[in-house]
Amino acid sequence: MIEEEGLLDDGERDRGVPRRCYVLAFIVGFFVLFGLFSLILYGAAKPQKPKITVKSITFETLKIQAGQDAGGVGTDMITMNATLRMLYRNTGTFFGVHVTSTPVDLSFSQMKIGSGSIMKFYQSRKSQRTVLVHVIGEKIPLYGSGATLIPPAPPAPLPKPKKKKKGAPVVIPDPPAPPAPVPMKLSFVVRSRAYVLGRLVKPKFLKKIECDINFEHKNLNKHIPITKNCTVTTV
Repeated sequence: MIEEEGLLDDGERDRGVPRRCYVLAFIVGFFVLFGLFSLILYGAAKPQKPKITVKSITFETLKIQAGQDAGGVGTDMITMNATLRMLYRNTGTFFGVHVTSTPVDLSFSQMKIGSGSIMKFYQSRKSQRTVLVHVIGEKIPLYGSGATLIPPAPPAPLPKPKKKKKGAPVVIPDPPAPPAPVPMKLSFVVRSRAYVLGRLVKPKFLKKIECDINFEHKNLNKHIPITKNCTVTTV
């Protein structure tokens, strides 16, 4: 009887859960917990979007001259150089972001007259920096739209008033009206990507920026504040 009971115990042990089932359960549990942890990190990172503030733009050069386009058509050509200043702030508390952008396009009368780009950079957590973007246009044809971009000629000197009889009113001519500001538009998209858990959790943030600029020739080489004329929207 003792030998039979021993044989029965050995048979029950053989019919127990195989070791490979434990291994499989461990692997499945590990991936489930890892997935939940990744989702928690992704959910925590998503609300911490970067903040972008466009500060100003400075036109260093803006020249209009006669020329020809690629097809030999005579037209006014614009050459310009400007510097855009903006503040980039990473609000993330436990991750840095890699930042790039689409071309920074400057347009006038629905024609692109200049372009630039943000040099790729890395912004560490809870930090900020001033970003400079050089917008350049070299001999861009205007096709008849350049009249308003041509700087006004200096006003002619006022003629000396003639001596009038005593008691006659003196007429002082009004100064010429200043030229109207030239409307321009700036548009681009800033792309920010964070690598929270290596390359497994990498939230992406897209910010579309559009700015209305009123350029005046008297403001050449001066900072033109445009913060209030810019809209920053999440794409």
